[in-house]
Amino acid sequence: MNDMGGAFATDPTVLERSGKGTKPRLRDGLVAALDIGTTKVVCFIARADGNGDLRVAGVGHHCSLGVRRGTIVDLEAAEAAIRAGVEAAERLVGENIRQVAVSISAGAPQSQMTSSEISVAGHEIGDADLRRLVDPSAFMGVVPHDRDVVHVIPVGYTVDGARGITDPRGMVGQRLGVSLHVISATSGPVRNLATCVSRCHLDIAARVVAPYASALGCLVDDEIALGCTVIDMGGGITSIAVFFDGELIHTDCIPVGGMQVTNDIARGLSTPVAQAERIKTLFGSCIPSPSDDRQLIEVPPMGVDGTADATQVPRSMLVNIIRPRLEEIFEMVRVRLEDAGLDRIAGRRVVLTGGASQLAGAADLAGLILDKRVRPGRPRPLPGVPDAATGPAFATVIGLLRYAADHAHESFASTYRPTVEKAGRFGRLGQWLRENF
Repeated sequence: MNDMGGAFATDPTVLERSGKGTKPRLRDGLVAALDIGTTKVVCFIARADGNGDLRVAGVGHHCSLGVRRGTIVDLEAAEAAIRAGVEAAERLVGENIRQVAVSISAGAPQSQMTSSEISVAGHEIGDADLRRLVDPSAFMGVVPHDRDVVHVIPVGYTVDGARGITDPRGMVGQRLGVSLHVISATSGPVRNLATCVSRCHLDIAARVVAPYASALGCLVDDEIALGCTVIDMGGGITSIAVFFDGELIHTDCIPVGGMQVTNDIARGLSTPVAQAERIKTLFGSCIPSPSDDRQLIEVPPMGVDGTADATQVPRSMLVNIIRPRLEEIFEMVRVRLEDAGLDRIAGRRVVLTGGASQLAGAADLAGLILDKRVRPGRPRPLPGVPDAATGPAFATVIGLLRYAADHAHESFASTYRPTVEKAGRFGRLGQWLRENF
């Protein structure tokens, strides 16, 4: 997996624009995405054509090992699962990859807002001014020392106090300001993830928080522009992304997901976890129906091979186990949104995605608790994706591919995303000389 390289590279602390600007032209090459979740590891490898459009050429999928609630707890087991998923995708492509875009759900990603303002002394605003505006000192004090910055996203510029400016280049003024959305995660889990990926002889070309990637995978342009909340229900984590006026303005993660539902079933019905997952998939629902008491489900007991000693329980019993846990998850989402002051700002539209969202009735229950209109979030199709990989469980990895392609070969001609550099004293002096002489 270390012979032939991918076709993109992005600094993880790059200043980004969400959903705006012209897509940079991506020359022919491979773009790879790796989603390391609690229940599965998925690798998609796509090939870009001459127009920069992607076609998925390889898909690898493996049961996740050594990962608990998005955090790596066993490096060797996680490495084995990643290798298996990546190698399966590489075999279909016939080439090896060197770089991947990776989703970040570990380290409890958090959103923080800060602002920065500089003097432009009445001259025309250019790229150099935007670089100065995003000096690390503008946001590093906001982020604790034990957290790594994953994204820095501008959510609006000002010129002499005038707000609502999306691209100030070419304008003239005295003062230039920006509001920044900084997303950070605890350093330890993020670095453990990077270590695990590097042990597979892969470089991380881009890090993307999981809810942001899921949103890019399943939202349409109008939802991003008008405001929308994305809820990604994974195996171990439920994550939230809020969009408003075309920008990502908030992310959050709740350490509860589909595995907790499975464990509840295993405990409540006294059956093995594997059987509980099967029962949940085949018969699970969180909305009761009149026939639930009459429909019987066979439940194999623990410690017994085969189904000879299986007991029968009414489906209503299963519904009564599943519904309280999902109610808890959606209540936690509602409280998190209210605490952040975002319960109403993003409108009344919610997109529910992720593997655990496929449980029957989940969207209806979310609508009741959140008092919003909820739609299931299937990823927008990409050419070459097999039918088995088009469900909500694959929204994150498809969003990673789109992110990687949109951020490949960064071009100032399309949209401005300067790398945030930790310049020293002499670096700042050289920058001042370049800008003033």
